[in-house]
Amino acid sequence: MSIEKFVLNETSYFGFGAREVLPEEIKNRGYKKVLVVTDKSLFEIGLTKKVTEKLDEAGIEYTVFSDVKPNPTVTNVKDGLRVCREFGADVIVAVGGGSSIDTAKGISIVMTNPDREDIVSLNGPSNTVNKGMPLIALPTTHGTAAEVTINYVITDEEREVKMVCVDPHDIPLVAIVDTELMSTLPKSIASSTGMDALTHAIEGYITKAHNTMSDMFHMRAIELIFENLPAAVNEKNQDAIDKMGLAQYIAGMGFSNVGLGIVHSMAHQLGAVYDTPHGLANAILLPTVMRFNGQDPATAQRFREILVRIGRPDAAHLNDQDVINTFVWKISELSKAVGITQTIKDVGAKEEDFGMLADKAMEDPCKPGNPREVSREDFIELYRQAM
Repeated sequence: MSIEKFVLNETSYFGFGAREVLPEEIKNRGYKKVLVVTDKSLFEIGLTKKVTEKLDEAGIEYTVFSDVKPNPTVTNVKDGLRVCREFGADVIVAVGGGSSIDTAKGISIVMTNPDREDIVSLNGPSNTVNKGMPLIALPTTHGTAAEVTINYVITDEEREVKMVCVDPHDIPLVAIVDTELMSTLPKSIASSTGMDALTHAIEGYITKAHNTMSDMFHMRAIELIFENLPAAVNEKNQDAIDKMGLAQYIAGMGFSNVGLGIVHSMAHQLGAVYDTPHGLANAILLPTVMRFNGQDPATAQRFREILVRIGRPDAAHLNDQDVINTFVWKISELSKAVGITQTIKDVGAKEEDFGMLADKAMEDPCKPGNPREVSREDFIELYRQAM
């Protein structure tokens, strides 16, 4: 048996109102000055205040950096670094979705690895020397799992490329999955981030590097998402939201260790070039790419295993093509059930850009994990099908 490595974060809290533990965690660890990283929309609607008021009550000194874009950029990280240094923070608290947490991870890493201040050198599998500055993450979406992964994504705005930075030194010290923070999500964000979590779980389950432990996480995440996403999005059912918070987290525990595939390779380019929200890009592309990947017999068998667990026990006896068709249909129906009906044309993609998008996707760090080999021409055709 080959040696396998599995990296998990140190401490996590779950549940409605879990942010109550934040001041205690900060004080018990001896931190004095907090940089709160969040995005402008969360700050303006008062969601960030639900966290900072806990710091106020405990008399903990903090400053807020809220200049984070939905697809965070190199400039965002550099601006946050400047605020962090000027304030003299000794811990970062990230409040938000993947954008806020990813920005916080970039700040955290460069604070202890100043030789990476250009940010662009963090792209890909990283060889940073030092563990990042202490980071506590409070996700507000049930999708990205950035609070438990070793990955973060930053857009290099000059090259219009999403950098996928993979570094065990960036993993948050503490994750606080407070589902009360998730319960006020607008429907569009709740649906797209939920489908992002499903993409993580499915791609992680079929990736080349999958193993027994990651399979356990990903399969349970897939079950929970199919069972709970519609109620979480359409009814704001708190039990369903709680379960989505758990589902996205355990999917993150899996894919952080075994990687993803070309849904992400393609989605990253839509985000970098057209500023498409990441979860929406994944949701649009997932059915098309899964039909492509299913042509690999081993992947079709993985689809069969998933179908049996999500209410289609008859899949055990279907031929491969029927398995692929049924699985893609199930994904598409879930997307429609939560209001996602767009194509990549609806988010600004143009056919004349497909060659450029394919070139970028060929270089994406998620591509090697895909179960089926893919060429530049394959990428162009997949973008065309997704129109």
